[in-house]
Amino acid sequence: MSQSEAQIKTLDEVLRVYEDLHAEKIALRASDRTWTYAEMRAESARVAQGLLAEGVAPQERVAFLDRNIPEYFTLLFGAAMINGVTLAVNWRLAAPEMEYILNHAKAKVLLIGEEFLGQLAQMKLETITKVIVVGKEAGEYTRYEDWIGEFASDAPGISCKAEDVCYQLYTSGTTGLPKGVELTHRNLMTAMDIGAIEWAIDSSSVVMVAMPLFHIAGSGWALAGFTQGSEMVLVYDIDPAEVLRLIETYGVTNSLFVPAVLQILSAFPGVEKTDLSSFRRIVYGASPISEEVLVRSMRVFACEFAQVYGLTETTGAITCLAPEDHEPDGPRAGLLRSAGRPWGDVAVRIVDAETGKNLPDGEVGEIWCASAQNMKGYWSNPEATEEVYPEGRDADGIGFFRTGDAGYMHEGFLYIHDRVKDMIVSGGENVYPAEIENVLMSHPEIADAAVIGVPSDKWGETVKAIVVDGAGAAASDADLIAYCRERLAHYKCPTSINRVEALPRNPSGKILKTELREPYWVGRTRRIN
Repeated sequence: MSQSEAQIKTLDEVLRVYEDLHAEKIALRASDRTWTYAEMRAESARVAQGLLAEGVAPQERVAFLDRNIPEYFTLLFGAAMINGVTLAVNWRLAAPEMEYILNHAKAKVLLIGEEFLGQLAQMKLETITKVIVVGKEAGEYTRYEDWIGEFASDAPGISCKAEDVCYQLYTSGTTGLPKGVELTHRNLMTAMDIGAIEWAIDSSSVVMVAMPLFHIAGSGWALAGFTQGSEMVLVYDIDPAEVLRLIETYGVTNSLFVPAVLQILSAFPGVEKTDLSSFRRIVYGASPISEEVLVRSMRVFACEFAQVYGLTETTGAITCLAPEDHEPDGPRAGLLRSAGRPWGDVAVRIVDAETGKNLPDGEVGEIWCASAQNMKGYWSNPEATEEVYPEGRDADGIGFFRTGDAGYMHEGFLYIHDRVKDMIVSGGENVYPAEIENVLMSHPEIADAAVIGVPSDKWGETVKAIVVDGAGAAASDADLIAYCRERLAHYKCPTSINRVEALPRNPSGKILKTELREPYWVGRTRRIN
């Protein structure tokens, strides 16, 4: 049964619908445990009752901080049952970054894994009134199992509207501060409905959820399975041997991987001996893939492949390169350089960023898109929201969103060329140079700094810092990298540092990033990797 047939319009309806359809069907496998749809709904209802008892009101934020664990979903669905908003915090962040996000979102309840209690001890949280710990040791806080055990499994009966926010994710900010992306029930259900079709997911699917749940690629992919009544197999963290074991053991039919993970899995020793015959379709995206990795992956997994392009602000994918367009050795091999065609109700324009005028086929400009998938806005940041919706929005909230990516259209296919903004994509994670530059400039021995992305066969791009030493500077490259790692997530930190006498600037003082990047990207028509 498709989502549209099930008439699912809001997140709180998903488990109710599929409990009615097949209560005893397995909904989720994790750590060799299983939850049926009936069990998942009952536990989520207990969470909902618990959140009510903690005083969580409609549209207030509840936060999750851990790796991929099943309790994330009981919080997500439980919060939806009281018209709350789930905030998934990136566990790879440094404690100061986590603190900012939790305080900025005004989160009221925090569900956290015991692994991250050390980070919690470093934070000063302004609005959290209850901390619930998943694990054996909770210290001064409440264990999750003890907490939900106090509440009945009856759904509270609080209704949600399609336009209500139900999910909030934080992206790195162009000014150095993360922005909270508000996604509504309509955003999610629109994306999941078309995603299920493009990704060949239905009630018979066994869907592997391997990407981090704090990322739309992880949560969105999982919800595509839940909204179709599929069976989900949750991967705690990427361990190639364990991922391959789970695929073979449970007969996984569908999965989404970033190119870096495909590279690891397809080259893993013994992969050829793993039974991968259950696979129907693998979806990849979040960063470009090399032809070598793609061809090897297609050979190893011997199933259909589809590529997606999208952003957190667009609830994930807005284009898809279909399996029939994957012909590495065929006459249409050039399509592999594209990001596919717009899907569903998505409209794409290529726009001159200065004039706002549409550009013809084949000409590079900024990618703008409009659909019901586009976010409601940036939490508590109307100025930033207005900036990315330059033409405003209609009565239904639909308007063209500025992606900040540069590309062109050719015969209905979107080709990504470069970025209008300075963002770096490393291993599927978005990194804004301003964040790292702000940290580097706080070092007492650095007089000036610029950060760029340079090509990486494994990660797509890696972070390079170009710095100007201050008088008497003695800090080594390793010292500067360590300084960044104390204050930022490791994936954001420079992997290499160049020292120069001065940074190139235009007459207004802006650093010429294009000039800095050029030596590393020379000879590449696509200036993102």
